Amino acid sequence: MALVPYEETAVMGLQKFHKPLATFSFANHTIRIRQDWRQLGVAAVVWDAAVVLSAYLEMGAVELRGRRAVELGAGTGLVGIVAALLGECRMLAPSFASGAR
Repeated sequence: MALVPYEETAVMGLQKFHKPLATFSFANHTIRIRQDWRQLGVAAVVWDAAVVLSAYLEMGAVELRGRRAVELGAGTGLVGIVAALLGECRMLAPSFASGAR
């Protein structure tokens, strides 16, 4: 169950969580993630923090090539997907949401 109250007509900032598909461009790839707020709650949306951290990684601030990483964040796994694409690093933990493609 989601810990954050959500209604379609509520706060404008929450509207994006209602969209069934979120699309991003990182590491020369288009990443499409299905979101299902109503069924999976907070694990089924791409949070702004994941987008910001993915952009930070894309800037090359952290060397990922040849590394192993564990993503322990909540959400759809965007950061782990981007880290794997950028650094060819091996991700040791799968995303808890099944929306990534």
